[in-house]
Amino acid sequence: MARVLVLTGDAAEELDSMYPVFRLREGGHEAVVAARTTRAVKLVVHDFEPDCDAYTEKPGHLLPVDLAFADVDPAQFDALVIPGGRAPEYIRTDPDVARIVTHFFERGLPVGTICHGAQVPAALGLLRGRTTAAFPPLKADVEQAGATFVDAPDVVDGAMVSCRGWPDLPEWSRAFMQVLEKASVPA
Repeated sequence: MARVLVLTGDAAEELDSMYPVFRLREGGHEAVVAARTTRAVKLVVHDFEPDCDAYTEKPGHLLPVDLAFADVDPAQFDALVIPGGRAPEYIRTDPDVARIVTHFFERGLPVGTICHGAQVPAALGLLRGRTTAAFPPLKADVEQAGATFVDAPDVVDGAMVSCRGWPDLPEWSRAFMQVLEKASVPA
């Protein structure tokens, strides 16, 4: 059983956040949710409607939080997931988020990014030389961060698994669980 840290915040996309938490728990892993504070975060529902050029946003469920970013000891976790939505835009500037995310990348531990979740490692210079998916309008941002953008549902680059958004979660989850299981096998 792996301990997986899920970094999120207010305005994170509901499916991007809850689907991985439930899938990890279903797989026998411990999913621990971290945000700026320990109050429940307010998720949002992003959807695509035929009469709108951009995604729409509606209020979603509350997601309970286990730890504040400042209280996270990343050495206590085996993997990291960064859901999308608008939360990554805000949490990427938090110094504790930088400390946490850098820990996982420097050690080659499994990291999953979903949709806008790629904004966090991009802002920290951690995507340079990597191949990643993200929400397609972030292609320029990902490339400016030094990564190769791939428009696919389950991009695996070493221990990093990324996708474009919630419609890709079945493929992303299968790929992430495989990377997690491989990382959990003793050498």
